[in-house]
Amino acid sequence: MTFKTPPVTAWSAAVIAALIGFGGTVALVVQAMRVLGASPEQTGSAVTALCLGIGLAGGALSLGLRMPVVLAWSTPGAALLAGTTAQVSWPVAVGVFVVAALLAIVLGLVPALGRLAEKIPSAVASAMLAGVLLPFCLTLFRTASVDPLLVGVLLAAFLAARQRAPLYALLLALTAGVALTLARGGLSLPSSDQVLGTLAPQAPVFQPAAIVSLALPLFLVTLVSQNLPGLVVLRTAGYRPPPRPLLAGVGLASLLAAPFGAHGVNLAAITAAICTNPEAHPDAARRWVVGVIYAGFYLLLALFSPFLVGVFLALPHTAIAALTGLALIPALLGALEAMLAPTADRDPAIVTFLATASGLSLLGIGSAFWGLTAGFLALGVRALLRRRARADQVPQI
Repeated sequence: MTFKTPPVTAWSAAVIAALIGFGGTVALVVQAMRVLGASPEQTGSAVTALCLGIGLAGGALSLGLRMPVVLAWSTPGAALLAGTTAQVSWPVAVGVFVVAALLAIVLGLVPALGRLAEKIPSAVASAMLAGVLLPFCLTLFRTASVDPLLVGVLLAAFLAARQRAPLYALLLALTAGVALTLARGGLSLPSSDQVLGTLAPQAPVFQPAAIVSLALPLFLVTLVSQNLPGLVVLRTAGYRPPPRPLLAGVGLASLLAAPFGAHGVNLAAITAAICTNPEAHPDAARRWVVGVIYAGFYLLLALFSPFLVGVFLALPHTAIAALTGLALIPALLGALEAMLAPTADRDPAIVTFLATASGLSLLGIGSAFWGLTAGFLALGVRALLRRRARADQVPQI
């Protein structure tokens, strides 16, 4: 068996996908960890664990399945956590991560549950995601009252890049925002002798209210918004991805990384499209090497995660809020389109969207759960009325 050197396109596709995936949303992950009470050291551990999970699991799955399996952290999950109003401690947050990972493993191991998950109406799940994302995107414009120059520069860079180089829009806007903050003296780069990423283990604490309010929505939003689309991307590229080992594999990676602060590892969708198309590697049978190279870049990011996290922790709060809101605009657009596409499910979807976006909190349980509950109740009422209508139409003998 002869070794074939990967083409230059394989390396370029992998590095672009890694930079977009990491740079575009790491600010959101940092914000989520802050909300959950993580210290700077624990936040650095979380990002290191996420990068290690993505790199090690993605490389193993790509090599084992001979297809470019591209993993990422859960961006919608980070948005859900960053927007929570529940007051949880860091040990409780780690317990949430562990439970969400266990649910993903069970889903991958039990075929019936996988089939059931695929029957969740995409409109309702997308509506919950849109409701989670909306407050962050609105914060981008609210930040303009405090720092109009920053918001103007971010929007200009983002909109211009979306027209010319849409794949790099988030990365270019992020670069513009950090450059402006540096130019105004609003950012002091971290001075640390630490080079290698560190892992700070934390024993989980399992709190029932947090499990219902955060773990269940985290699992569902990651499944519907990341894992299922990730499978579709692989199928579109001509592969036959086996759902069970892939879902169980990312669940296991999440479980192993959770005690160190990782909120979730999952299949990627947008960045996966970069690594699975023929431009990345002309030979579909050898394209799995792109997934391995991508995984290698994430291991490199894990190596330097303390410095990278330090940069984002040093950014002013307004800059973090603006960058986060901007980074989530494409995700919000996709969620809204998916929410409104099936006309038959629009009523349950809009109820889910409004309940989630409202920030409703009852019994210590956050709005994501109540949004899903409202959506499923709307679906149940519709199903009941349709069943009665059909019964009324049955001719009497």
